[in-house]
Parts: sequence; C-alpha cells; structure tokens
Amino acid sequence: MSQVLEKQTVLGYPVHLAKDYLAWIRDRIYQGQGGHIVTLNAEMSMQAESNAKLADIIKAADLVIPDGAGVVLYLRWKGKQVQRYPGIDLAEALLQQQYRAFLFGGQPGVADIAAKNLQTRFPQIQIAGCQHGYLGRKDMDRFCQTLLQQQPQLVLVGLGVPRQEFWIAQYRHLLPEAIWIGVGGSFDIWAGVKERAPAWLRDNHLEWAYRLYREPWRWKRMLALPKFALKAVWHG
Repeated sequence: MSQVLEKQTVLGYPVHLAKDYLAWIRDRIYQGQGGHIVTLNAEMSMQAESNAKLADIIKAADLVIPDGAGVVLYLRWKGKQVQRYPGIDLAEALLQQQYRAFLFGGQPGVADIAAKNLQTRFPQIQIAGCQHGYLGRKDMDRFCQTLLQQQPQLVLVGLGVPRQEFWIAQYRHLLPEAIWIGVGGSFDIWAGVKERAPAWLRDNHLEWAYRLYREPWRWKRMLALPKFALKAVWHG
C-alpha cells in the first residue's frame, strides 16, 4: 500500500509530509512511476519568488521534502509535527536501499571521489556511474546516451539551485521510471572537499550558521533567511 502524503504549503509552495518517505519512493520505483523530488529550504523558496520557472518546477514536483530549518519551523508554527529531512540524508538512505544510482554534477573528479568514498562507507550500494557537471553540448548528448544505456533507478544531480532543478525538468523524460533528486553540494561533502556542520548544530537548526562561518562569502545568499522569516510572518 502506497504511503499517503499530506500536502502543506509554505509561502505558496507545496511540502509533502509522510511517515515514511523511503516507503513512498520504494513504491514509486516498484510501480515504475519514478518522480522528481525537491528538497525545499528557505533559500530555494526565496529564489522561486523571483524565478517563475523555478516556482513552477517546485509546484510540479512529485515530492517536496522539508529540508531547511526555515521550512520546518514555519510548519511547526502552523501546528504541524514535522522533522527536517536534509537532501544529503535522503540520498544516503536511498543509496543504502541498493538502488542503482548515477551521480551527476560537481567539479571534474569530485563525483568520482564521492562515489569511491560512499562505496567504502556502504559497500552494498550500487553506483552505475559518475559524471562531472561541466559539459558542452556534444558532451551532454553523449552523457544522455550513457544514462539511457545504464538505466539507473536513482539520479542524483549536484548542480546547485536552481540549475539542478532546471536540468532535471529538461531531462527526466529520458528515464521516466527513475527517481531524480537535486542534491546541491552533497558531492563535495562526500568527496571530503567540504565539511558538513556538526550534528549538534544540524539538530538545533543552525547548519546555516556553520556554512556562513566556513564560507563567509555566502552572506548575500544568507539574506534569504530573514526575508523568508518576514514573508512567513506576513503570510501568517
């Protein structure tokens, strides 16, 4: 029996709540339906406010998971019992389900190192292939042929927001039975290029502060957080 999704809205964008996201995804793969999964946070929500194409993609996604602290706190303010589910955690959980996965994105070599490190941590996972995200037109055509040949069940796309969402929307027709997820900078973390915030910061909704500490150049992007909060209060 398929998991029932409870649909909520955050500033007009859907967020789906479920007791077991993995079971919902498993059912989609088993039924040959596939789908596009968006992991929504405050920054993405604010980008969508000024980018109609991104807004439409979020609204059309098959599953929108509460990734960011802002989204989770907003829903709790609305009385919903919801836990944050970061995209990187979802991706790792799916990999451990032994779905054939393809990693696409990142700087040259990063996805390959990420795959090797993941294989060391989780020997049972199945990596169908890797491809960096710096492709010209001809290279992209060849890469699409590779995807068709490999037929992965899970396509993890690490191109950053909103590029990864645009790319998935454009190419997911190649593998309609696969699950497609934009995973942002997860490849960098898996490859050891960047460090993830300590668990205690993540558990207390302060991962954004760690990112700002490690990468102070992100301060302009972090302005999305107070903008999101103000807009949330306005929406009531």
